[in-house]
Amino acid sequence: MRPSWDEYFMDIVDLIKSRSTCIRRQVGALIVKDKRILATGYNGAPTGCKHCSDIGCLREQLNIPSGQRHELCRAIHAEQNAIVQAANSGVSVCGGTLYVTIQPCVLCAKMAINAGIKKIVFRGDYPDDLSMELLKEAGIRVVRV
Repeated sequence: MRPSWDEYFMDIVDLIKSRSTCIRRQVGALIVKDKRILATGYNGAPTGCKHCSDIGCLREQLNIPSGQRHELCRAIHAEQNAIVQAANSGVSVCGGTLYVTIQPCVLCAKMAINAGIKKIVFRGDYPDDLSMELLKEAGIRVVRV
C-alpha cells in the first residue's frame, strides 16, 4: 500500500536527521510545496564551524534543560536550516508545508510563521507551549502524526 504524502515526507525527514551532528537530539526538516521538495535541513553547527559531535556539547557542559536557553548552543535547528537553505537558493517557501521530526520550538515557529509556511507536520514532543500557541494564533495548520 502506498504511503500518504504526509507519511512519505515524514519518512524522508527521518533520513535527513541522520546527518545531524547534535549529541543530544537528531532532528530533520523538509519543506514541500505542491508535493515537491524545496529544501531540507538538519540540526548542526553553522557552515564552517566545529560540530558538537567533534568538540562536545555546550548545553550538556552547562547542564541546560531541553527547551531552555536556545541561544546557548552551537547548532542551528533543522527548521531554521531548511528555511535558510531555501533563502540561499532563492526559493520561496511561502505557502509550503514544513515536515519535522519533532514539534518546533518557539524560535522555529516564529521563523515558519514569517516565512509563510501554511502547514507543519511533526511527530515528537518538545517542551514549548508558546510555540504551539503562536502557530495556532497565526492560523498555521499543525498536524501531529
